[in-house]
Amino acid sequence: MSIPLRHGVFIPPFHSMNENPTLCFQRDFQLAQHVDELGFDEYWVGEHHSAGMETIASPEMFIAAAAERTKRIRFGTGVISLPYHNPLMVANRVIQLDHQTMGRCMFGFGPGLLASDAIMLGIDPAVQRDRLADGLDVVIRLLAGEWVTRKTEWYNLVDAHVHIPPYTQPRPELFVASAVTPSGGRLAGKHDLSMLCVAANVSAGYDALAVNWKAATDIAAENGRTMSPSRLRLVVPMHIAETREKAMANMRFGLQEWIDYYNNNMKRLDVPKGVDPVQWYVDNKVGVIGTVEDAIEAINRLYAKQGDFGTLLIMAHNCADWEATKRSYELYARYVMPHFDKASESRHKSFKWVTANQPDFSNMRQKASDAMIAQHAAEEAAKKRG
Repeated sequence: MSIPLRHGVFIPPFHSMNENPTLCFQRDFQLAQHVDELGFDEYWVGEHHSAGMETIASPEMFIAAAAERTKRIRFGTGVISLPYHNPLMVANRVIQLDHQTMGRCMFGFGPGLLASDAIMLGIDPAVQRDRLADGLDVVIRLLAGEWVTRKTEWYNLVDAHVHIPPYTQPRPELFVASAVTPSGGRLAGKHDLSMLCVAANVSAGYDALAVNWKAATDIAAENGRTMSPSRLRLVVPMHIAETREKAMANMRFGLQEWIDYYNNNMKRLDVPKGVDPVQWYVDNKVGVIGTVEDAIEAINRLYAKQGDFGTLLIMAHNCADWEATKRSYELYARYVMPHFDKASESRHKSFKWVTANQPDFSNMRQKASDAMIAQHAAEEAAKKRG
């Protein structure tokens, strides 16, 4: 571990379909404030338009409001589903949000995860990755100040340009999503983009980590560049408590509904009938349900697989109730962050130094105390004589 590890939260978000959606938005704002106060570095927000549980349709709108409620945390779009939008409109929204937050935003792009979203827009899911590659090229050119004339079956741009440059120069940090296929890694290498691995702890995504990163580094090398691991974000579902039993009990609040949703668009988690979903989740290492030590072990497992990376993002699943959820992030900030930041290393060294010298220090303190007592006694005796 040669790169300092940053810490963040990734919210698709997931919310029970029995909940009041208005209050769900407010709780996501409250979570942003909570983790900002705890010292988390980043807060990523997804875009979805169907299927029920993922309630944010515009990460840009959400971030604009959340940034006003927080002090220092950086926000990321995780991600803008580029095939659903005109590239000029996307570039202008990126620039506006960059200015409104004074550079506290990062922008991730992806093809769109839910096939149901694409179907509603009349888009064949088979063309989404090609549209991502095409649209991303145009957005990057526009952010660089180019004028673009280009007509496709998807959009028509005539002398398109942005009339306000980005606040962050030369541009905000741009990301491409990477899950199982190498398409994200290829685009990252081609355009010198950061990578957002949204399925780093799910079996197929975990197994693809090295492949996708290699695709990015190989293509970057072909273009005369290198990929810095500090620009790699890995997303892991995580809930921790004081004991593993408590964490598992917390997650029974909503895990089954989350699994049902996760499998609804596409079957991804095969939980046998009659099996406790929480125990299955733990046994198959889908994410972390456990203690501080379990969280540390999972992150070390990612290091063993990937090598260095820049940021660990906790996926917000909302399977536990609100108080237990807040407590999980608090425990992570109090104990997991300092483990990797080595924030308490000097404190431990100081404690060991005192321990090693305890007999001498104790003896010196006792001598000083005895001397003060003797001096006081002598002064009192002198007063009585005089």
